[in-house]
Amino acid sequence: MQQERTQNNRFDEQFAAGLGWFSIALGLAELAAPDAIARVAGLPADQRTVTTVRAFGAREIANGLAILSNPTNPAMLWSRVAGDALDIAAVGMGLRSDQADRTRGLVALGGLAGVTAADVACAQRLSRRRAEGAPDRYRVDVRRTITINRPIETVYDFWRDFTNFPRFMRHIESVEILGDNRSRWRAAGPGGLSAEWEAETTEQREGEIIAWRSLEGSTVDNRGTVRFRRAPGARGTELRVEIEYRPPIGALGRAAAWLFGKAPEQQIGEDLQRVKQLLETGEIPLSEGPGLWRAAQPAADPQQLRDLSGVHR
Repeated sequence: MQQERTQNNRFDEQFAAGLGWFSIALGLAELAAPDAIARVAGLPADQRTVTTVRAFGAREIANGLAILSNPTNPAMLWSRVAGDALDIAAVGMGLRSDQADRTRGLVALGGLAGVTAADVACAQRLSRRRAEGAPDRYRVDVRRTITINRPIETVYDFWRDFTNFPRFMRHIESVEILGDNRSRWRAAGPGGLSAEWEAETTEQREGEIIAWRSLEGSTVDNRGTVRFRRAPGARGTELRVEIEYRPPIGALGRAAAWLFGKAPEQQIGEDLQRVKQLLETGEIPLSEGPGLWRAAQPAADPQQLRDLSGVHR
């Protein structure tokens, strides 16, 4: 039974990913040759139609990328269904023109109906899967604990200000406080890529706990909890971090998340070492080593080391 469910889940994700790649391919075609796409659909290739096809192409690419970033999220597929409805409406209106080729238009409408049926079927499967609480095989859970030799009030006040995160989290570029317990995050990825998402603080108790989660439809689906307690022997504060997230490229079958650039457990550990150093000494020592786990070496180029280590001033 479990094996069958796993196979069904894998099929759903592959189905969604296939629709995502189809969306990107169609969008590229609409951007590259909008006049040809218009003629295939039986529409007059005038300037207005060409502009509309290009706009639809940009939408298709955005939809495809959104699906590939999170192929288990039914909202991404329902967005494609809404786009299909727009396509059908646009072709139907275009066929009213005297210059339209109604035979080709009817064939195009049939094709659109078939694609819409596939999108609806996939969206429904994913919706049922989410309602049943099916496990996500791409999800990553990270739990780390560290002791910081500073009063619990100091550690808590520093952590609850999310704008401090870029100072010690290597791939977080910026955090903007929006109000109403919401914030906007921007993270750097490989090859100059980046991701943005909004999050909300779900729980906050002075000196005890801070919890957050990303909002529905975010590019990076994540949630986390930070618990604070006084360390035994008056050694400061024991910080326990629990983070659960879904790598944006899970659809491509990679086990590691580019959000953290390496094994997430190691990266979170290094981030916690940074915040420990920052709170205890007021600075983060830079090293020419691959991480923060070896003694610092004389820096040949301090600015380059800052860039590589992700330290923000």
